[in-house]
Amino acid sequence: MSRKTILTCAVTGNLTTREQHPGLPVTPAEIAAAAIAAGKAGAAVVHLHARDPATTKGTMDLPLFTEIVDRIRQSGSEVILNLSTGEGGRFVPGIDDPAVAAPGTTLTRPERRVAHVEALKPEICTLDLNTMFSGSAVVINTPRNVTEMARRIYAAGVLPELELFDGGDLQLARALQADGVLRNPLLIQIVLGVRYGAIPNPQTLVYFVSQLPPDCIWAAFGIGRHEFPLLAQAFLLGGHVRVGLEDNVYIRKGVLARDNAELVEKAGTIIENLGGALATPAEARAMLGL
Repeated sequence: MSRKTILTCAVTGNLTTREQHPGLPVTPAEIAAAAIAAGKAGAAVVHLHARDPATTKGTMDLPLFTEIVDRIRQSGSEVILNLSTGEGGRFVPGIDDPAVAAPGTTLTRPERRVAHVEALKPEICTLDLNTMFSGSAVVINTPRNVTEMARRIYAAGVLPELELFDGGDLQLARALQADGVLRNPLLIQIVLGVRYGAIPNPQTLVYFVSQLPPDCIWAAFGIGRHEFPLLAQAFLLGGHVRVGLEDNVYIRKGVLARDNAELVEKAGTIIENLGGALATPAEARAMLGL
């Protein structure tokens, strides 16, 4: 195949824990170093969450995001930055009264969720379209909130990457596209294997791809043990790919990955063995119109 494949590395996320992988990057310095190493290993894009170094939990804290971004930019790395806007969407129903938020709730205003994107202006940021149960919380992304986040993202000159966790999310994407909220061509990421989300198998991915809007740019990834099988499937169907400790901590069954860079290296080997080649950051920018 002559086309190049864009590989994103999601280096930390907000749910993976140090108990699952002792080398999980948590501090801004660790997250930035992981991103730079992933770029050197072949990732064209790095997907970044910030973590509170004291609690290790995900955070929307602007100074922490700023330190991560500054460290990567000042390193000379050409890797494309993709900041998460997923924080601030979780609601934990109370046991005694489900209408009352329990500890762990982060649900907040849409403008708060994209403040770091407006301030730091990465080339890409995520825009979650899912409303679903996840872990101990309900993730809530209403059409109104998604619309306001999209408006602010575009105004900042940033490309939104639409995260689809199930079939209804694709319907929302198409509705927002029809209403002019989302601009063509859409950049879409299909997420397979989150509990209560899309089932991680080839049939599900083929269904999603068959329903995507024309001319969109898409990628897909699988959670946990599904990471590498679905990477190969996404490539064979013409999509781009993603790996990283946010999604999976193992390099093979029962063996923890050394770090994010090792996951990137294995992904690159799979793509090359299937006849493809990874896009450089410059090539990815051209493909994405950045």
